[in-house]
Amino acid sequence: MTAWAFGDVHPEVVAALLLLAAAYLVGVRPLRRRYGWADSVSPWRIAAFFLALGITFLTVNGPLHDLSERSLVSAHMVQHLLLTLVIPPLLLTGTPAWLLRPLLTIPGVAGMGRRLTRPVVALSLYSIVFAAWHLPGPYQWALRNHDAHILEHLLFMAGALLLWCPVLSPIAEWPLLTPPAQLLYLFVAGIPMVPVAAFMTLADEVLYPFYGEAAWQWGLSPLADQRLGGVIMWVGGPLAFLIAMTIVFFRWMGRDVEPAEVVPARGGAHGAL
Repeated sequence: MTAWAFGDVHPEVVAALLLLAAAYLVGVRPLRRRYGWADSVSPWRIAAFFLALGITFLTVNGPLHDLSERSLVSAHMVQHLLLTLVIPPLLLTGTPAWLLRPLLTIPGVAGMGRRLTRPVVALSLYSIVFAAWHLPGPYQWALRNHDAHILEHLLFMAGALLLWCPVLSPIAEWPLLTPPAQLLYLFVAGIPMVPVAAFMTLADEVLYPFYGEAAWQWGLSPLADQRLGGVIMWVGGPLAFLIAMTIVFFRWMGRDVEPAEVVPARGGAHGAL
């Protein structure tokens, strides 16, 4: 079997993920104890962070990455949804506030972060980045130039981290929206993806000729593959935001529900008679 049967593994990606994992473990263990940042760290936060790293590894290495780069628009759309709607919220969920707080001592970081994570700014930046890279010119450039493809993925993740901050920001300096505003924000956040998906799904011609040159497309014509990719984005994107809205709603309701106070009836057992 060829190495491609298992998918290529990129050493630079593995090195970056290992470095990030090591830095995280040093922060949540020895540095936390040494500087008294927190008494403990929740296991679910650690699990969320490392789940994000694991999904990142599988997304930008192996068969999914190879199919995305060489054969299928539809596989590429799955990759993009993972990079923007799954990995960033897991990273934010897994990062405790005290681990990020030392970064805020760097001049300008706190103020810049506050401006970029404002809902309108964050959503606008993410939407522009996501839509621009799906235009035929930039998309083809990223497929034919490995460095451009890396840049595309980094911008996707950076924009998505900003996008999710109004809902999942771990630090008070970059404040969260109130739960009702979070629901509205998440609803609006799912809208910009629809025109991009429609652009791919409803086109009568192949938008990305690069895939027409692919030797292996799993029995799909380039146009059918492109339309499948558009449908994946059209359904998968809003579904991810709907799941997030559901979580926000039930967390909001859970905070508002107070245990009912039991008031004893006057006059004992016969007081109500």
